[in-house]
Amino acid sequence: MDSFANDQLEHLLQPDLAADGAHSNLDWGDATALMATLTVACSNKGPKSTARSESEIRQEAEARSETIYTSYDTLHRILERHEATISKRWLKRTRQQRLKVLLEAWPDMPAVHRPDLDTWRKGAYNPKRARAPRCRDCFMWPYINQEDLVSPKVLLLLLNSRGRNPPSSFAAADIDAMQFGLVSRALDLDTLRNHQMALNGFVDNNRQYGELVTCHDDNDKEFTSWSLKQFMPGEGLLVLEAQARLLTFLVQCCHQLLSDIPVDNFDSFPILPPPQTQSETELSGFESLRLMAAEAPYRVPAQLDLSRIASLLAARTSAAEDHQWALREDPDYFASVVLDMAEHTPEMLKDLQGRDHPDLRGNRKNIIWARVLACVVCDAFLKVETFNELSQQARALVSLQHQYASQISPSQSLPEEFLTALLRFRHDLGKAVHDPLKLLRMTFRPSPPFRRFFMRAPTSDSLSSQFKVEERPGVKPTAVEKKLLWVLGKAFDNGMVLVLAGVPLLMDELERLLDNEPGARGMITPFLAGVIGDLSILAHPWYRIVAGIDEALPVTIVASRAVALGDPSGGKFAYPIDKRRTKEHVKTLRQAEARLDAFWEVIDRVIGDRVQGTVSQKVFPAQSRSLHRTPEWEEPSLRPQPQLAPRPKNEGIDLYPSFETVAPTPSKGLSTSSADDNSTAQPPKIKVKTRGTARPVSTQEDHDAEAPPEPIGAEIQPKFAVDARSLKVFRGLFHDPEVTATPGEMRWTDFLHATSSIGFASIKLYGSVWQFQPTDMNFDRSIQFHEPHPHGKLSYTAARRIGRRLTRAYGWHGDMFVLAE
Repeated sequence: MDSFANDQLEHLLQPDLAADGAHSNLDWGDATALMATLTVACSNKGPKSTARSESEIRQEAEARSETIYTSYDTLHRILERHEATISKRWLKRTRQQRLKVLLEAWPDMPAVHRPDLDTWRKGAYNPKRARAPRCRDCFMWPYINQEDLVSPKVLLLLLNSRGRNPPSSFAAADIDAMQFGLVSRALDLDTLRNHQMALNGFVDNNRQYGELVTCHDDNDKEFTSWSLKQFMPGEGLLVLEAQARLLTFLVQCCHQLLSDIPVDNFDSFPILPPPQTQSETELSGFESLRLMAAEAPYRVPAQLDLSRIASLLAARTSAAEDHQWALREDPDYFASVVLDMAEHTPEMLKDLQGRDHPDLRGNRKNIIWARVLACVVCDAFLKVETFNELSQQARALVSLQHQYASQISPSQSLPEEFLTALLRFRHDLGKAVHDPLKLLRMTFRPSPPFRRFFMRAPTSDSLSSQFKVEERPGVKPTAVEKKLLWVLGKAFDNGMVLVLAGVPLLMDELERLLDNEPGARGMITPFLAGVIGDLSILAHPWYRIVAGIDEALPVTIVASRAVALGDPSGGKFAYPIDKRRTKEHVKTLRQAEARLDAFWEVIDRVIGDRVQGTVSQKVFPAQSRSLHRTPEWEEPSLRPQPQLAPRPKNEGIDLYPSFETVAPTPSKGLSTSSADDNSTAQPPKIKVKTRGTARPVSTQEDHDAEAPPEPIGAEIQPKFAVDARSLKVFRGLFHDPEVTATPGEMRWTDFLHATSSIGFASIKLYGSVWQFQPTDMNFDRSIQFHEPHPHGKLSYTAARRIGRRLTRAYGWHGDMFVLAE
């Protein structure tokens, strides 16, 4: 925690919670009441501080510094000679044998992961007894617990990082690990004015580590700059205490694992090279963001990887643009998104008597559809602006980092231009969770798996759209459901808990529950998984255009025919794209496409002026992308078809032989009069390039006039020689229904294998999001896809959408993938 944060917290100090008569009868076992009380209490208090004399703090610091110096030196010498032996012996031990080693070195070690958060969740936290040794340990060393350390890998990571890197490397990480305990007042913070403690900047084990320094001259700019990089005395003492006990614990673990070697003989063995360990990518074939976050407390603190952040945001921007475009182009996708949003609206909750919301009955349905359609449209535009702005900032930071590489050093202040850009980016990321958090709060309760736990509260006006959501009485959740309800409801819904714990910690806790608790992942719908994925990326809500859209769109939608056009109920957007082309199927496809075009023509008229000059305009009708539309049916000729000439390589990017392309034009959109339930919608009058049978290759003139601009890699496309398993995947992604039968479901593991075989490194983010990073290709653009949830299989339509996105991003087509010999 930085000095600014501490100054703010000290300013907010109030009388002790125990002295507050309003809380004297608080039931400390009632987690809900306790949460509310501590939220109020912590909002007015910071860490409890105690003034100490200079001699007291100096004496305590010197004693702990000496322990750290001795313990680190011992641990370092042991690992130089015996790390491989320790690793082999630890891995051979059973779980119970490992647990015995841990508990002998650290008696009363907390049992569960993140014991600080677990203590808070269970309502066992009490400011009076929190300073008891066992409870205090939970907040001071939250990474020291049986659940994590008993695993085969974690203790070895901790030994390697702490025994081969000086204590100064971990000072900032150690105080950061205590932030929950400090802000919640489980940990005291000693104070001493006009002093700093030297913990940063030591490149080796040094007895000056933890030295107390007096700040005399405020005019000494060089000293002031140095002191700002150091620690307040109270923070420094906590870091020294944490490191002294941790290093002692690790030395004791080594002694147990090397019990057959006399301690005096440890140094008689030769120094060996550090053992080589396999990375997570080498072990599993992909990286996992959650696993990296889980292992972070046990590794050397990582440097800020701006290139990875820029890649992540660029890929998410591309996904947002593709989402917005797919809403225009694909009736089936549009209908599924709208219905999914409708299924997660609070109006889906019943009241205590089990009655539906009034807006779901009779002629009021247009009201709920207006809200849902407005939410879908606004969200699509918001995400494009949001992620694009962050992506641009990240790219600029990468450029500045390279520009000032020679001036960036832990011992120097950051260049002003780089610091300003970094602070702005940090500020935007810090606010980034607002929109996805709001969406998560609004949608998790009415989602089908959680709906039975909640109800609409009674209101004086039965037709009112304003209502509160309350817990339904008499419904008993299972243990797993109770944990999920706490994280999603009590934690993410409580502003002060977010301040205390932080979004990253709560995200880690949620993802850990989904991975480790049987049945937990089944409680998260694909819609919620997508929201959680956005939370993990921490996007900044960019309101430059959406504020105006959000205010105007709902009213306009209600007042126009857009509700009738966009309402997906009754199968109006039925889209049998997976069926073989017949006259009836083509009619159904064209009718759905026409209705979708009519809906977007109305929306374009409403918000067209508001997106002028914005990023969203690139994926708006003025963009040169072309919609894929089904041509009119023409009876196939009975005469034999002439054999087509071989297709040149540069004309092989058209994946959709059964589609024609048309640029959307809002000023000349479809007539809305034909797009209703009882009429057959007519598509726009355009030049037809295809028929009901497979079409010949268009001329270059036609191609230049109507095709979208070439995507990445369209000029020179390689041939990918892949194995049979991968080839089956790519044939499914780039399937042509005119040529082969519709493929079945595709396993996600097969998709991962196929992308790996052509040079993509896959990284599992939070929620259902995966990022695919090119490794040995002639481009570096990453792309993100959602893992199918919860069964791990891609449907035909989902695979088809992935194929379209790969085409838009890289210019790929089915002919590029061949079976390896």
